Amino acid sequence: MSDSLRRGFRLRSSRRTVTLAACAAVIAALLAVAALAPLPVVIVAPGLTADVLGADKGTPVITVTGAPVRRTSGQLRLVTIEATSPQASVHFGDVWHAWFDKGQAAMPRDAVYPSGGSVQEIEKVNQREMADSQTAATAAALKEMGLSPAKVKVTLRLADVGGPSAGLLFTLGIIDKVDGDGHGGDLTGGRAIAGTGTIDASGRVGAVGGVPLKEQAARRDGATVFLVPRAECADAKAQLPSGLKLIPVTTLDNALSALSALRTAHPTPTC
Repeated sequence: MSDSLRRGFRLRSSRRTVTLAACAAVIAALLAVAALAPLPVVIVAPGLTADVLGADKGTPVITVTGAPVRRTSGQLRLVTIEATSPQASVHFGDVWHAWFDKGQAAMPRDAVYPSGGSVQEIEKVNQREMADSQTAATAAALKEMGLSPAKVKVTLRLADVGGPSAGLLFTLGIIDKVDGDGHGGDLTGGRAIAGTGTIDASGRVGAVGGVPLKEQAARRDGATVFLVPRAECADAKAQLPSGLKLIPVTTLDNALSALSALRTAHPTPTC
């Protein structure tokens, strides 16, 4: 190879090396920016649970006037998830960590919090959804028991919990407080039963999200049975904790029938 050809080869090789180095530097810079840039997600984890048949901060969760109230045993535990603040900065590293931690998950911010609102506005939305859920739960329970809302008043009090996902458990709690299993016995059969699901006044149960983390919270706090909207069976089965029996429901009647089967040792629905 002539000297001129060698110089040309070295020149092209040198330019290629410089180009590759520049590209690598740009890619590294982009990756660094991506790793440090905040993402539109929140990190969620198992939250608190509460027995709707019990008390919250010394006040009964469910108070009924205008109808006899029975003493209950067992538990009906609503479950929640806790999430990072909607204004918190979540980065790639946080999502990476949550990916490998079964006790955490990354979810789109808009799936957890209403978009475009301040913290105060979000809290108002959550409280309004909770109030609407309690109204629907009361209506569904009284309808199931054949009681008139003009004569029977139900008050539901639970601090630090928002959103509509406790509807099913509130409904079951009201029924257990007033009517039990319909024959004077506990609706729960003395078990610690947890669950999640919205409910409307006609008794239809709706999906809520975050089920795997809610199952962890339920099992952590002693539940052995978990009621889940049937539409979320796939998520519920994916990370079902050991010792927690999963029962899918689509309506209030489904839930009552399943609990009856559980008390009498009959087969219950499965996902």
